[in-house]
Amino acid sequence: MEAAPEFEELAPASDCGCPGCVHWRRSGAHSLPPRLGGHPAARGARRALVVAAAASSVLGPGQALPAVASVQVEEVTQGSVQPAGAVRTGSPGAPAGLPGADGPDTPQGGPSALHGAPGAPGRSAEPRTTTRVEIITRAKLWVAEKVPYSMRKFRSDGYRQDCSGFVSMAWDLGGNEWTGSLDRYATRIPKDDLEPGDILLFHNPANPERGSHVTIFGGWTDYTRTYYLAYEQARPHARRQATPYAYWDQGDSYVAYRYKGLRPSGQSASGGAASGPAAARYPGAGHFGPGADNEHVTRLGQMLVARGGARFYRAGPGPGPRWSEADRRATQAFQREQGWTGADADGLPGPTTWAYLVGGKGKDIPGGRAAAGRPGPQAAPPFPGKAHFRPGQSNAHVTLLGRQLLSRGFGTFYTDGPGPRWGEADRRAVEAFQRAQGWRGGAADGMPGPETWRRLFA
Repeated sequence: MEAAPEFEELAPASDCGCPGCVHWRRSGAHSLPPRLGGHPAARGARRALVVAAAASSVLGPGQALPAVASVQVEEVTQGSVQPAGAVRTGSPGAPAGLPGADGPDTPQGGPSALHGAPGAPGRSAEPRTTTRVEIITRAKLWVAEKVPYSMRKFRSDGYRQDCSGFVSMAWDLGGNEWTGSLDRYATRIPKDDLEPGDILLFHNPANPERGSHVTIFGGWTDYTRTYYLAYEQARPHARRQATPYAYWDQGDSYVAYRYKGLRPSGQSASGGAASGPAAARYPGAGHFGPGADNEHVTRLGQMLVARGGARFYRAGPGPGPRWSEADRRATQAFQREQGWTGADADGLPGPTTWAYLVGGKGKDIPGGRAAAGRPGPQAAPPFPGKAHFRPGQSNAHVTLLGRQLLSRGFGTFYTDGPGPRWGEADRRAVEAFQRAQGWRGGAADGMPGPETWRRLFA
């Protein structure tokens, strides 16, 4: 006689309030167990069916209870219910916290004006112009501030804190778009034409709020073009990390687009050629200092954040139009790093400071990563040997390795730490970095060797 099957009720992974999940819970309320959101009144009928099915298998052929509807066995995976035997399309190697079998975990809001005001975004015949450098600089600002993910909240600049709001902000659009409308501002391009500031867009008409996503392309990680640096707004906050092309899941559904309002970096917003050694005109000393309140102060702060000065703005709302002590301290830190002293490092940007920032010249502000527990490349010692990176090992080299992986965008595997004891999170992070170099097989086993160490700290 066969043993009676066992059944277990599992609680859902989350109680997300997005429209997709609300609809799912309502439509399935009477077919699921109460702990999965089902209605308590359905408990008796459901248990009767389960008992009947179990009894049928126990009684054997010809002894099944009559007039019992068939029961579809389901399995609970990652907060969703899938029919038994369903093919999962998720990437089993995706880091913790990234989308799984059910697509991107990035529900988004619909189109709106800034700050969520009623009405559609302020569309115009010609989109605002911007440069690739400005797009990436704006994206880096949210990443540096670790802007929390939310489909309902709006940052102080008016943009919604979800994936499509993130791109709307980076492209400097007049309002908050969504994945179903971003393509109106862009031109479709092939993979080989991708450059920093372009986007990879997946709009799923079947489930647009829950099943869609968009990332900003930040450049290829190596010549194989299998991984790229993705700037994106995803749980728990904005991030920049190496990502397999086109994404961890549903990669074949992503489409590359280029913003229509792009202008060359050496061209002004009015369309004329910009002047100055850094291809951008210095606005003048009168725009900076106590009492100043203008767009040039905002741009200064954004450039300083991109050059390692994010820590100066963490106590406040971030770079903004009103001059603050944070602007002065960040500017002074940048000036001192160039070796300037006295009046040349007074915290007020002059033509040379401005030219260095706009043109990407000089040295970055030190301690930006170290302040967050992430040492920069200069902290790397010679490779200590493979023996330090084995199960059970605990030493300072493991900590240093983990922190550098964090600083390079491969830290999503760590729930806490990294720390001195070698663990599975370290191995998976190293493996992800190795795969980002285009390595496979034994060359991407998650165990750091001399070449992995050299590239990681390069």
